[in-house]
Amino acid sequence: MLEIRHLSVSYGQHRALADVVLTANRGEIVVILGANGAGKSTLLKAVAGLVAAAPDASIRIRDRELAGEEPHRIVEAGIALVPEGRGIFGDLTVRENLQLGAYAARARHDEARNHARVLALFPRLAERMSQTARTMSGGEQQMLAIGRALMSSPEFLLLDEPSLGLSPLVCRELFAALKEIGASGIGVLLVEQNAKQSLAIAQRGYVIETGRITLAGKSEMLRADPAVRRAYLGAAAAASSTDTPSTD
Repeated sequence: MLEIRHLSVSYGQHRALADVVLTANRGEIVVILGANGAGKSTLLKAVAGLVAAAPDASIRIRDRELAGEEPHRIVEAGIALVPEGRGIFGDLTVRENLQLGAYAARARHDEARNHARVLALFPRLAERMSQTARTMSGGEQQMLAIGRALMSSPEFLLLDEPSLGLSPLVCRELFAALKEIGASGIGVLLVEQNAKQSLAIAQRGYVIETGRITLAGKSEMLRADPAVRRAYLGAAAAASSTDTPSTD
C-alpha cells in the first residue's frame, strides 16, 4: 500500500498542499481531480521526492518511509512518475529511452520481461525502436513515457495529465492501457483533467481544492456527486446522468 499522511508542501509563503491524507493499493487505480493550481501536480512531485514535504509528513510504501528520501531512492522503492509534458529524452531513440528506464537496480533482473510487457501494451513502440523520440507523435511520446516508467518495475505508477493534448482516439487507447496496467497489479495514482474517462477506469478518487482533500470515495459515488458533475463532468454530463443511468 502507498499511504500518505499529513502531507503539506509550501513554495515560500504559498501553501500548495495542506495536511493531505491519501491511500492507494497495488492493482488499484486512484484518480485525483481538481482545478488548475489545486495542488495535484505538487502532490505527485512530493511523493516522487521532487519537492520537499513539511517535516511531519509521512509517505510510506509497505513499511518504508519515503518522506525526505532522494528521488532515485524512491524509484528503487517502487515509485515511478510520468510527469506532465512526458519528460522523455527527445534526442535518444525509443530503445535508448526504454533502456534508461531499467537503470534502477530493482529493474535490471526483469529488464527483458518488462521490455516485452511494454511492447505488448504499446505495439506501436515496437515499430519505432530506432526512431528518435522527439520525431514521434504526441500520443506515441506519451506511450514511450509510460513505457519507460514501467521499465523500472514500479509497484506504483504516478501519472500527471497523461491525456493532455491527445486526440480522442489516442485517449481511448491510453485509458485502456492504464486499465490493463492496474489489472496487472501495479497501483496507479492518476492526475487527470478528463474526469469522465478517468473515473470510468478508476476504483476510487479524491477531489483536491486549494491544496486540501475535500472529497474522497469510490468512483461511482464521485460520478453521482452533484458538485463533481458540475465542476468536472460538465453541465451536459450532469444532465444526461440524471436522465439515464451511467454505463461507464
